[in-house]
Amino acid sequence: MNHPPLADTLCGHSTKAANLPRSLAATLASAAVSMLLTLGLLAPSTARAVDGCQVLLCFAAPSWKSVPQCVPPIRKVLRDLARGKAFPTCGMSGAGNSARHVWARAPGNCPPQYTRVHESESGPIYTCDYTGVITVTIDGKPFTRTWWDMGGDTVTDFSPVAKSQLGTWDTQYDNDHANWLRSRP
Repeated sequence: MNHPPLADTLCGHSTKAANLPRSLAATLASAAVSMLLTLGLLAPSTARAVDGCQVLLCFAAPSWKSVPQCVPPIRKVLRDLARGKAFPTCGMSGAGNSARHVWARAPGNCPPQYTRVHESESGPIYTCDYTGVITVTIDGKPFTRTWWDMGGDTVTDFSPVAKSQLGTWDTQYDNDHANWLRSRP
């Protein structure tokens, strides 16, 4: 069998027809192969979807930030939400167990301690310190509401049911609410 030289194959025509010396054509072909291999190695691999069941469990934890297995998937979910991607679901969660995402909107869907009021000529403008909220329901009852912002910061409101079952939890939301109540006239 007579195979054309690699330089001819990559260039799609005879090096004689291009009037290039064979060594130059071979060098260009070698450079092209190297570039293609490098680009192939640097190309992003297929992104893995976040496991909705793991996310559900992590958002129901006393503090997802203190559970090493929760940090990467929760950070990814928050980054995905900030980019407009859908919230993952868990098909194995069982009846009455779920997590869902809703965008924050002050003053109605934003805790009072995180709602800001800006006066304008046309009246008050309300903003929320957080971008959205992820609500976890366990056994059909509200369990946690985790407020998140575009920078990846979160604060979690644990329901009375969650507090009685968990025993300990991240108290930042409660502390912020108590400080807000004390600051009110």
